[in-house]
Amino acid sequence: MEYLNLGILAHVDAGKTSLTERLLHHTGAIGTLGRVDAGDTRTDTMDLERRRGITIRSAVVAFRVGDLRVNLIDTPGHPDFIAEVERALRVLDGVVLVVSAVEGVQAQTRVLMRALKRLRIPVLIFVNKIDRAGARDNGLLGDLAERLGVACVPMSEVDGIGTASAKVRPLSPSSRQAEQLAEHSDAFLTAYLEDTLTAQDYQDEIVRQTRLGVVSPVYFGSARSGEGIAELTSGIREFLAGAGKPAPDDRLRAAVFKIERGRAHEKIAYVRVFSGELGARDHVPFHRPGGTFTAEAKVSAVRVFELGDETVEGRARAGQIAKVTGLKEIRIGDLVGVPDDERASTQFPPPALETVVIPAGPAETAAVFTALQELAEQDPLITVRQDDETRRISVRLYGEVQKEIIAETLAIEHGLDVGFSLTRPVCVERPIGTGHSVWLITEKRNPHFATVGLRVGPGAPGSGLTFGLDVELGSLPLAFHKAIEETVDATLRRGRSGREVIDCVVTVTHTGYFSPVSAAGDFRKVTPFVLEEALRDAGTEVLEPVSRIEVELPAGSVTATLSRLVEGGGTVTGSVVRGDRAELTGLLPLGEVARFEQHLPGLTHGEGLMTTEPAGYRPGVSPNRPIPG
Repeated sequence: MEYLNLGILAHVDAGKTSLTERLLHHTGAIGTLGRVDAGDTRTDTMDLERRRGITIRSAVVAFRVGDLRVNLIDTPGHPDFIAEVERALRVLDGVVLVVSAVEGVQAQTRVLMRALKRLRIPVLIFVNKIDRAGARDNGLLGDLAERLGVACVPMSEVDGIGTASAKVRPLSPSSRQAEQLAEHSDAFLTAYLEDTLTAQDYQDEIVRQTRLGVVSPVYFGSARSGEGIAELTSGIREFLAGAGKPAPDDRLRAAVFKIERGRAHEKIAYVRVFSGELGARDHVPFHRPGGTFTAEAKVSAVRVFELGDETVEGRARAGQIAKVTGLKEIRIGDLVGVPDDERASTQFPPPALETVVIPAGPAETAAVFTALQELAEQDPLITVRQDDETRRISVRLYGEVQKEIIAETLAIEHGLDVGFSLTRPVCVERPIGTGHSVWLITEKRNPHFATVGLRVGPGAPGSGLTFGLDVELGSLPLAFHKAIEETVDATLRRGRSGREVIDCVVTVTHTGYFSPVSAAGDFRKVTPFVLEEALRDAGTEVLEPVSRIEVELPAGSVTATLSRLVEGGGTVTGSVVRGDRAELTGLLPLGEVARFEQHLPGLTHGEGLMTTEPAGYRPGVSPNRPIPG
């Protein structure tokens, strides 16, 4: 049996969940077709999702196409929930990227395609809503290629586009397909020029190039009416089967991409198995990327996806997704079995906005903090923190909609009413030199039975914490080494001035202890002082979060828009004028993005369109003004 883990990705409201429901119904996995507006789809299971009509948490369902078993992952489309998409990308073999035939390529669509291209994940494009007024086909194909930066090979065409009677016809091999394919294959180009290609040659070449991630077949259809679904289903089988071929290794390699709570409040981990097997009663190791945590636990139950949202007990084999219980300390992003840090690479920066959560009354502070910690199990990037002195609770966000969802979730699931402070961008620090510090047991300033020496230096951008040893591993008991490493990680997260320290290389240079009086707690108490002293010696620079922006606008509005962009601390990295339209690209401090968006309609006579994408950090700090609500 062959398995395929397929993601459905799109900008919000392009029709992802409707397409998921239609695929399940078409393949016989479900007997009744659910609808988003009726709140009865198989993947939007949260009350909030059904009430708002949007996907907030990734969901897994399954169907079969012949001998191919497909685990389909429906992901959120709203940019505030990009972390859910990030986690899904790590476990996917292929993707159907949904684009509306009416709205065309939208902001989130471009962000997603850039990530998919970096990962070289095979992508089919489904142009949805061909039966809606204003739908386009041929003109949209050009936009797809230009705005998504991928060679698009049309596999169908539409009669009656933009009408309720729109119909899809399969497209025969053509010179238009050949042009796209020949760009990536000299052999195919030669055969095309010699006129020796058969229809099967075309098909084989599209399969090959799709699996390499260099072209994307394009299907037209309507998730509402079901038109074009049969053709898309055949395309999934033809182009993507085989993309998730398991590694030739019997050792267990798996990754956790989602966590939820069961009826008995037990922790349920959604695990993708890449190699080996995972079953009930297995004792399995798991670790956190970066080496900050390693543990072992006994699996109590494993359920694999069968059809629709149904699961059955069994062993999870390579290529399968399973719901696993018994791993009490497991977190999203943990790797199970043999370490495989390649699976831990991220495609989107962590959230760089922060807000303070305000309970309805002081007596509810503890309950709110506990509830938020539980929410952080499902979305660890919200990074719940509580100040030890003020008891103030803060969370990280991608945007204002995420704040609304947190408030509604606390009210519905925990009966807690909360408010929020104004959202502000989160600045960080990064070492600019190399610093050293050593605290010896014999020194008066060190009242603990632990010698710790650390060297601190800058790491590569985006590298996070790199922890290493310049001492023999056997120079300390393993528990003491672990105490140092975990304390370094925790200390850098809050920093010397309350700002997280990123892209930092920390090396242990000195260790010492007295047996039997020294304890791990001594090393946890000394390490923060040593690290802070080493950071002072190294020096740090403050960085502010920035967004990559792209603005489409009338050519006559470029000058005024540029002035406002620069006034907000932005920098322009490119500009292109095409007739009476122009496109600007640049970087803008995250704290200025919402303000710039508010001014854009006035600057462009209502014709400006902007897309944004997190772009990391840059030196310097703009005025720390709150984000407009």
